[in-house]
Amino acid sequence: MAAHPLAVERQAESLTGMQAGLPSEGPVRRPLPVEQFLRLRRQMPPMYLILTMNAATLAYTHIGLAPRWLSLWLPAGLIAMCLLRLIQWLRPIDETRVTEPSATKMLRTIESMAAVLSVGFVSWALALDQYGGATEHGHVTVFVAITVMGCIFCLTYLPRAAHMVCYIVLGVFLTYCLARGTITLAAMALNILLVGLVVLKVLRDSYGSFTALEDSQDALQQERAAAQRLAEENARLAHSDPLTGLPNRRYFFARLDTLLARGDAAPHFCIGVMDLDRFKPINDVHGHAQGDRLLQVIGERLREASGPDAVIARLGGDEFGLIIEGTLEAAETMGTWLCELVQQPVPLGDHVVSVGCSGGLAAWPEAGTRAHDLFDRADFALYHAKKARRGGIVRFSADLERIIRSEQALEAALQSADLKRELAMVYQPIVGTRTMAMVGVEALARWESPTIGAVPAEQLFATAERLGMARTVTLAAFDRVLADCTRLPPQQRLSFNLAPTDIADPGTVTALIERITRSGMAAQHLVFEITETSLISDFDGARAALKRLRACGAMIALDDFGTGYSSLSTLHMLPIDIIKIDRSFADRLNDAEGRRLVRAIFNLTRSLNLECVFEGIETEMQLTEATLAGFHYAQGYYIERPLALDALLERRAKRTAA
Repeated sequence: MAAHPLAVERQAESLTGMQAGLPSEGPVRRPLPVEQFLRLRRQMPPMYLILTMNAATLAYTHIGLAPRWLSLWLPAGLIAMCLLRLIQWLRPIDETRVTEPSATKMLRTIESMAAVLSVGFVSWALALDQYGGATEHGHVTVFVAITVMGCIFCLTYLPRAAHMVCYIVLGVFLTYCLARGTITLAAMALNILLVGLVVLKVLRDSYGSFTALEDSQDALQQERAAAQRLAEENARLAHSDPLTGLPNRRYFFARLDTLLARGDAAPHFCIGVMDLDRFKPINDVHGHAQGDRLLQVIGERLREASGPDAVIARLGGDEFGLIIEGTLEAAETMGTWLCELVQQPVPLGDHVVSVGCSGGLAAWPEAGTRAHDLFDRADFALYHAKKARRGGIVRFSADLERIIRSEQALEAALQSADLKRELAMVYQPIVGTRTMAMVGVEALARWESPTIGAVPAEQLFATAERLGMARTVTLAAFDRVLADCTRLPPQQRLSFNLAPTDIADPGTVTALIERITRSGMAAQHLVFEITETSLISDFDGARAALKRLRACGAMIALDDFGTGYSSLSTLHMLPIDIIKIDRSFADRLNDAEGRRLVRAIFNLTRSLNLECVFEGIETEMQLTEATLAGFHYAQGYYIERPLALDALLERRAKRTAA
């Protein structure tokens, strides 16, 4: 498939920037034989130098006393051999080119040479001992003792060769001394042998420490490599959508913030929001598995079409975000091309389906200079496209600016709302995966304004935050929850969601604790749910707020776990009791890799002694796989949709009775 002119490189390349700053694995560890050889080669020249000097000295003291072949020509040959080996070991080598097989071969060669030289030198020394007087005999004994000790020390990193030298030389020398029948000489030989054995013991311990250090460094290197792979995988998961492989919402807004931070130096760019048309009917008719397959095919097409000048991310569901560098006209051209790309038929089993695609665009800085403003205007342009130009791309314009001002009506309605009367709560049960018995409920707010009608919860809290009314809305919802909780069966937990602004506001936390105290509710049955975004701006402040809530007896749950990069590294630093696996992982229960990943997350939570709830269960298969993976609790539309508390309790009672 040909890429659009604005998309020269694959988007996967742009994702490599996500991994910048990750710890490197460090230098590659060398195998033990290679490390032995490289350390040993630094000690071989001194060993051959000892042999050369000691042999030359012994030969010199016996000139005129022993035959010339024994005092001159034979030692000259031995010394020449040692000097040749000395020169060979002094030659520099490229240590990076030393392989394990070649190092092993060289170590075996050293052992063979040690045996040959041991036999050669001890035989020559004992032959010289036949000549001269007491001084010359003593010199032979000293030669044997200091030479063998020097060689043993130089062979520290090759214990087998050191043992061979000691046993051959000192064993032959002791046998020779015993055969001479001289008690003094035999005692000296035995003393030298005992000292040699002690030295071998010391060297063996030293070599053991060396190998232990090498093993520990290898283990450390492996741990670092595993940590590196895990960090890279976490970075990839944190910024990639698990279903389509596209960048996710987090990466999209991080890239947008990066562009905006450059200010006037940033290139002109546009952001867009694309949404699939007729996707829900395909999901309903063909099932969620085929719907996921459709999203995967569309994601692959968009991935091939993207590049350094066009970031395409999956924001969630069937919604995609665009960041396109260039003019609004060029962005509209590319957006139209992408919509046509999405609309191409997709084979799903025995059927061929196609979906439409609509999009909205907003240009920086004309439509806004903040990420929130730009996205809202692109999203509003998409909304307008869905209403008036389905299947096309709509630019955010002055006309849409006038329309968007109608949101002020929402703000006005909220400011004048009687939340105690208008706000209602619905509850979604959390059940045991094996018994399907309800163990708790999650409270969700619903607002029905008498002037503008039903308002989605996200829009309600977003508007409240803009107006500085976040505490008012949260406390109004919590009051309704406390009023409802008295009707819950005993021992049932009640989960209440806290927004990032709630955690960041000490006054809100104080008011929540005061209400719990006044209500007389058993706080241990109350669970406050937070998301990772609550921790980003002020981690220390958020942790302090959570500790206050936990100190009053309530539990803390981390919602949407698995979608954030820092969750793994901050879990142990937070007073967390429960984690809730993000619903995106339910989609991954369809494939083996996804099941392995889910199982790994479960093992992590179990090792941290945390309870775990699997969210977003929408099919029987997902519930079965979550149960098999070890999860004890689940929540989702397959189990129950959010209902008013009375309706929920009545339905659960009927199911229990049945």
